Amino acid sequence: MPEVFVAALINVPSSLGYPLLFGLVAAESAGALVPGETGLIVAGVLAAEGRLSLPAVIGVAAGGAILGDNVGYLLGRRGLRRLFDRPGRWAAGRRRLVQRGEKFFARYGAAAVFFARWLPALRVAAAWLAGESRMPWRRFLLWNALGGIAWAATIGSLAYVLGRTASGSLSAIGFIGIGIAAVVFLVARLRRRRHADAG
Repeated sequence: MPEVFVAALINVPSSLGYPLLFGLVAAESAGALVPGETGLIVAGVLAAEGRLSLPAVIGVAAGGAILGDNVGYLLGRRGLRRLFDRPGRWAAGRRRLVQRGEKFFARYGAAAVFFARWLPALRVAAAWLAGESRMPWRRFLLWNALGGIAWAATIGSLAYVLGRTASGSLSAIGFIGIGIAAVVFLVARLRRRRHADAG
């Protein structure tokens, strides 16, 4: 199924490529199982081929990421919180989980929201959990916007450069993207440990 979306992005006219990219990134960021980041990589390669504009690709992907993450934040704030707050057999355990989540986002929320953009498994979860944990929306919006713009710029630009130098090798781009995400994750963990040791 993801291949269908990617093929559509490759084959559509440039005037439709931007709305499709926006839709893929926004939908993935909100929680849908669609290849948003892969769409950004393909769009970056298409920009290298002169079929799309790189600044437009970055702007469209950043806008989709910010919008989608805010939808995820609202879903987490309203849906997940209600689910965790309901009475029942595991209510006490759920309340403890919520309290831990609130403490985590009070201390590390900005870094979690920013760096999660590069980590596929956490990209959606961070927005939902930030909403569920009642992270202040303005704080979430700031770090989410910074993360969305930085993510779109780094992944889009990397795809563009590799598209020009490696004849559009999508597999190479994918591996490089995973490598960047791993480095960002390690840096985030080291900073978190440093803050924990300092505190």
